[in-house]
Amino acid sequence: MSTTKHDVTIENDGQHGITIVREFDHPAEKVYRALTEPELIGRWVGPRGYDNVEVTNDARHGGAWTLVQRGPDGDEFAFRGVFHGDPTPELTLRTFEWLGLPGHVSFESLSMDDLGDGRSRVRTTSVFLTQEDRDGIRANGMDDGVTEGYERMDEVLATL
Repeated sequence: MSTTKHDVTIENDGQHGITIVREFDHPAEKVYRALTEPELIGRWVGPRGYDNVEVTNDARHGGAWTLVQRGPDGDEFAFRGVFHGDPTPELTLRTFEWLGLPGHVSFESLSMDDLGDGRSRVRTTSVFLTQEDRDGIRANGMDDGVTEGYERMDEVLATL
């Protein structure tokens, strides 16, 4: 596999949204496994120095997912949501709630593109109820967590 480093593109998408795009030097089926299998999610999601102490991911219509991370100082950060429709690499829909801002739920869509030659692209769009909700999650480390998480995902994918 190529060792090309891909930057995460994070852009505000209209008044209430964020779109995140990342390319991987790995095939779509491998990337999708890392996005859906709880054991693999626990190895990569979030910033370096944080341990994922609880990961569930019932990737089916109506299924719930949870993530609890513990930071270097022992503080815990919890996230949760519910899947809508049956998830596929082409389209996965779910809610996302960071319990640091309880009740401020966003709706996410994730899609993947097979770029050929063993490469793929992941695009996630999150729509928030308000611009303040969007800005609040970004102000609390979302950009760094996504960027470092995808770097960690590259490391996990290299082991599969």
